[in-house]
Amino acid sequence: MDSESSIPILVTGGAGYVGAHACKALAARGYAPVVYDNLSLGHRAAVRWGPLEVGDLADRARLDAVIARYRPAAVMHFAAFSSVGESVADPGKYYRNNVAGTLSLLEAMRDHGVEALVFSSTAAIYGTPSAVPISEDAPKAPINPYGQSKSTAEAMIADFAAAHGLSSAVLRYFNAAGADPDGEIGECHQPETHLIPLALRAITGEASPLTVFGDDYATPDGTCIRDYVHVSDLADAHVLALEQVLARPVSMIMNLGIGHGFSVREVIAAVEQVTGRSVPFNLGDRRDGDPPILVAKVDKAFELLAWQPKHVSLEYIIQTAWTWHQRSQENAPL
Repeated sequence: MDSESSIPILVTGGAGYVGAHACKALAARGYAPVVYDNLSLGHRAAVRWGPLEVGDLADRARLDAVIARYRPAAVMHFAAFSSVGESVADPGKYYRNNVAGTLSLLEAMRDHGVEALVFSSTAAIYGTPSAVPISEDAPKAPINPYGQSKSTAEAMIADFAAAHGLSSAVLRYFNAAGADPDGEIGECHQPETHLIPLALRAITGEASPLTVFGDDYATPDGTCIRDYVHVSDLADAHVLALEQVLARPVSMIMNLGIGHGFSVREVIAAVEQVTGRSVPFNLGDRRDGDPPILVAKVDKAFELLAWQPKHVSLEYIIQTAWTWHQRSQENAPL
C-alpha cells in the first residue's frame, strides 16, 4: 500500500486493549495511526506504532489542535468506558464520556472536514435477545447504561451521516478475547472483568478464585454461552471497514464475532488444558441482565468486508492470552 503509506488515521482510545491492536493492524497495512487517549484506562506502553497525543474528548481545544496538526483522513473511535456494572452504579460517567465525548468528536470531525469514521460498538445494545444468533436487524433494547450509551452514539452517527455526509462503519462486536500473537500487546484492565484473564489470574494466585455466575441456565452445561472473537481478528475487521469508509460514502452496521459460542465451563476447561493448571472457582448467583446465550450472526461482515476470523479455536485464543499474561508478569505490564 505504498500510495497510502502516509495516510494518518486518528485512533481515539488507541492506548487501550482493542485500540492498540487496531493500531498495529493499521501500521501493517501502511497507515499512520495517531493515538488520542487520556490514559485513564489505556497504557502509554501500548502505543508503539505512531505518536501518542494525550487528551480528552471533552477538551475540544485539545482535540481541535490534534486534528489540525495531523489532518487525519479518518477516525477510529474506541474511546469509551465499558464496564456494565460500573455503568449501572454511575450512569452519569458513561453518558458524559461515551455520549457527550462522541458528540464532541463528531462535531470536531465536521468542523475539520474529516468525513470517515469507524466506530467501536457492542452487542450490549441488543440487551436480552429474543433469538440467537443475533442479527443486525434485531431490536436495540439495551438493559444497562453502557449499552444505552453506545446505542445513543450510534444514533448520533446516523444523524451526522444524514446531515453532513459522514461515511461510517459501526462495528458491534461480541466478546473480545486473546492477545497479539506476537506477544507485543495484550489485555490489561484495572479492574479486570473479562472471563479469560480472570481465569488466568486465578490460576496464578494473582486474584481470588473465579466466580461462575449461575449454573442453571437453559444451556447444555447450565452456564452462559458467549461468542469469543480474537482481538487481532477484530483489529483486521476495523482496517477493512476503514478502507470501505474511505473509498466512498457508506453507512454500514455489522456484528463481529465468530458465529458460535462457548460456555463458561468450556472456557474454564480450555484454560486448564492450555495452562496445565486447575482453575479455582466458586459458584455464584446469576447476575441481573445476563442472557443465557449471546452469539453473533456474522454473515454481513463476511459479505461486506470480505472478513473471515482467522483465530476461531478457543484453545488458540486462550494460548495467546496466556503467553501475553506470562510475558507481562516477567516485564512491566502495560
